[in-house]
Amino acid sequence: MKKKRSLKRECHIFRMLQANAKAKHLSFHTPGHKRGKWDITELPYSDNLAAPHGCIAKAEEDITSILGAYKSFILTDGSTSGVLSMLYAARLWGVKTLAFPLATHKSVYNGCALLGITPLVFEKHEEWLTNATWRKQADGVLCTSPDYYGNIPNLTAIRTLCEAEKKLLLIDGAHGGHLHFEKTLYAGTYADLWVDGVHKSLPALTQGAVVSARTEKLSEYLREAVNIFRTTSPSYPIMASVEYAVKYPKNERLENDVSAYAKEEERVRLREDYTKLTALFGKNAFDAYAFMQSKGIYAEFCDGNEICFYLSPATKARDFRRLKKMLKSAFERFPYLPVNELERNPIPVGFRKEGEVEWVDFTESIGKICAGNCGLFPPCTPLICVGERITEEKIELLQKADHVFGVKNGKIAVWKGEEKE
Repeated sequence: MKKKRSLKRECHIFRMLQANAKAKHLSFHTPGHKRGKWDITELPYSDNLAAPHGCIAKAEEDITSILGAYKSFILTDGSTSGVLSMLYAARLWGVKTLAFPLATHKSVYNGCALLGITPLVFEKHEEWLTNATWRKQADGVLCTSPDYYGNIPNLTAIRTLCEAEKKLLLIDGAHGGHLHFEKTLYAGTYADLWVDGVHKSLPALTQGAVVSARTEKLSEYLREAVNIFRTTSPSYPIMASVEYAVKYPKNERLENDVSAYAKEEERVRLREDYTKLTALFGKNAFDAYAFMQSKGIYAEFCDGNEICFYLSPATKARDFRRLKKMLKSAFERFPYLPVNELERNPIPVGFRKEGEVEWVDFTESIGKICAGNCGLFPPCTPLICVGERITEEKIELLQKADHVFGVKNGKIAVWKGEEKE
């Protein structure tokens, strides 16, 4: 593995910041803290993300080459701004109806509502391959790859179908920035537009991401989009960390260690993406989650069945050994108790309907129709979608989770006047 010092020398934005941090610098510009020689703004020596021509332009050129894109754009607003940007570019391309799986990040639902794109929501990626009627209705498809558990859909088959039927393929690869090492698994090998959330699985600062396009025309649309959805005050430390993260080397030792561990421990699941390691606890999941936190081990999320631990090429071997040791204790303390699969009914087809919304207590909402997407945070995919009937099992999950979205003060939005079953 490259030494971090030598890797930083290969990063254009980092070199610019390092060179100028040592110079006399009296700040009469933003930001207001007036202390940071690293946290600067658009100065004569610093380049400008909105119209790069210096170190940022060189960084984006390198990133574009590494990711195999026609053009890649650095983001400091997280993958959400990338999702909104590629949806905007898709709309310019002609996408009016977009198909995507139910377990898709809320930014896709919100982006479709914002841009007037009609959603066609299906249960799993495989349904896009098998349902010709849905493919006929949609102008494009958006896949999440990898998903929050490390699953990767059959991207080869999806790409082949999109090419044959002239459909646009978008991929939310927010959790797969590290997969550019493995071209058969990487979103950019297949997508027309895709997002890499490099802060999730590579050593970038939070909110560091990249959005990319496959062709020149889509790159023009995407450039227009990022100039709408990106901030006009981008963080230079975040930009530098994005370049650093994309250039960060592969960690084969960790990959091998994780794979070997998953094979020897029956209650550990490992899908196609080695950075998402999940542990099965079933009904004991939240108790095990709290136990791990009491020992200083913080997972990405608990879904009430599995606890998901996120690794990255920057994960140290000693830290992974500690995780295994604590999981062994947790498995001994908390046996696996199976949970029932959550019912999803109906699959949503829209976002709004005529009628009045009211906020009711969790316990009063059971059996009513949900009026706003809500769920656990993370993974920030809807647990209950607009139009779904609220069940007791889902309310219990919302009550047990540390963080949620789409609810407030123990209340949930429902359509007023909708009768319970």
